[in-house]
Amino acid sequence: MATARLCVLFVVLSTALAEDFKLKYKPATKPVRLFTEEELKRYDGSKEELPIYMAVKGVVFDVTKGKEFYGKDAPYNTLVGKDSTRAVAKMSLDPADLTSDTTGLTEEQLKSLDSVFEGTYKTKYPIVGYTESRILNEDGSPNQDFKPEDQPHFQIKDEF
Repeated sequence: MATARLCVLFVVLSTALAEDFKLKYKPATKPVRLFTEEELKRYDGSKEELPIYMAVKGVVFDVTKGKEFYGKDAPYNTLVGKDSTRAVAKMSLDPADLTSDTTGLTEEQLKSLDSVFEGTYKTKYPIVGYTESRILNEDGSPNQDFKPEDQPHFQIKDEF
């Protein structure tokens, strides 16, 4: 009897842990792609028929399921349709912070960015692509020296 209870408990715990593990990172439902700034602007929540995309640290997330936060006229709509890394790091909606530039951020802000990136965006929203600025030179040519593992403040092991 005790062995049967232990087996049932093991199965229940295994199932619960498996579900928790499955929710850790949301897989992309479509192949990922490279977004230019202009392309990303199209997904700003203003068109009902298009998904809502937001980039953080050069990773583009589909935040459509959070439409009440990111959709048209929603409180965080200003963050979508662009790479809002600096704004996320500073917890800011200031238009000057709506950029991927992390220059001058404090260590605390960078830790906050990593925490929100890992704990919120990567766990809740599927990755649909990357921004071109992440892997291309300013002239649009491929950056031959780009190495994902060398990117500052970025853990890439499960994204490339």
